[in-house]
Amino acid sequence: MTRQKVQAHNYLKLITSSLFIAVIASVLALSLKNLTEYFQEHIFEWAEKTSVYLFIILPTIGITAIYFLRKYVFKNRRNKGITEIYKTVDQRKDHLPFFKIPSHYINGFLTVIFGGSTGIEVSTVVATATVGNSVYEKHFAANVYKLELICAGVVAGVAILFGNPFVGCLFALEVIARKVNKTLLLSCASAAIISWIFLYFFPSNPLINFPVKEWHWVAVPFMIVLSLLSGTLSVYFTLLVIKIKEFFSGINNNFVRVNLGALAVGGLICLFPFLYGDSYHSLNELLHHPHHFSLLFLLGLILLKPLVSSLTLGAGGDGGVFAPSIVAGAYLGLAFAIACNTFFGTSLILINFVLIGIGATLSAAIFAPFTALILACSLVPNGYELFFPILIGCVLSKKTAEKIIPYNVYTYVPKA
Repeated sequence: MTRQKVQAHNYLKLITSSLFIAVIASVLALSLKNLTEYFQEHIFEWAEKTSVYLFIILPTIGITAIYFLRKYVFKNRRNKGITEIYKTVDQRKDHLPFFKIPSHYINGFLTVIFGGSTGIEVSTVVATATVGNSVYEKHFAANVYKLELICAGVVAGVAILFGNPFVGCLFALEVIARKVNKTLLLSCASAAIISWIFLYFFPSNPLINFPVKEWHWVAVPFMIVLSLLSGTLSVYFTLLVIKIKEFFSGINNNFVRVNLGALAVGGLICLFPFLYGDSYHSLNELLHHPHHFSLLFLLGLILLKPLVSSLTLGAGGDGGVFAPSIVAGAYLGLAFAIACNTFFGTSLILINFVLIGIGATLSAAIFAPFTALILACSLVPNGYELFFPILIGCVLSKKTAEKIIPYNVYTYVPKA
């Protein structure tokens, strides 16, 4: 067999394996997303109607359940988030063990539905990456395609979560692979096609049902200031995660560690119910009724969302900074626009600054400006109208974060 035929055969096996991985990853992501949304909404509404004090104990239920599952079902094997993917990619002999699929799936679900202030994004990414790694271990494709098969799973998982296959591709290439080549494009494109088919039959609603209509060049200086603030907010979140994880790792008593963190999370959620779970539910309410909330309240949300998320992770909850960065960035953009309109007599369009805040904060948090750009544009109807302003925000915020703290420290967060 000639070299060209061998190469073509290997490409065919890579594409076939990527398609298969994407089907499994799409099912995993779709089921986790729908189950989490359903139970989070109903538990939140039940607690809100019954007694707000239930918010204090709900995170304890979720994180304690995770602790016992980890101890007795998963045999004390800890989840370390995206760090695990980097390790298995850098060292080909290391693999993502199969238990990572049920572990991240169940733990991410339990964390969020009971109020743990993170999201299911990182749980989904690691679980779907493990699907790709498991197929690789079965030798369905050439041994050199480990990264490609892992990325295929990640593409499908992220695409389903955010309703956009292009976001999945960009995330896999920018955050997981951190490079681009022909075989990566083949595997990612194959997975994107499968996720697009899933999204055709199971369409995803926009996260924010507030359409973008227009933007004006006169607002660009304000957008630049918001971008700098977003980069700073991301650094604040980064340092909180590092310091709080270090603090909790120093507590030897598991009962104290789990309950101290979970009760702190619950207490803050009791005071600010918008902090419950992934907090996506708060965005539409804030945008539709912005004048019902004071700037001081919004400032509290901006500072507390990263804190509550860090406490959730430190106590043993499953998740990462993806959802909290989106939400905290939205809070920041909204507060900034309202403050400018109130004190400087401007007429800044609130939804525009919410989306720039989301894109800019997420860009600096995961060090992936193009993923953050397309994701932010796809969160609302007609979001691509803001392509250029959000691009400015994503690039400037990332540069701001790089200037404040070193890259090697900063990349700790996506691994959380």
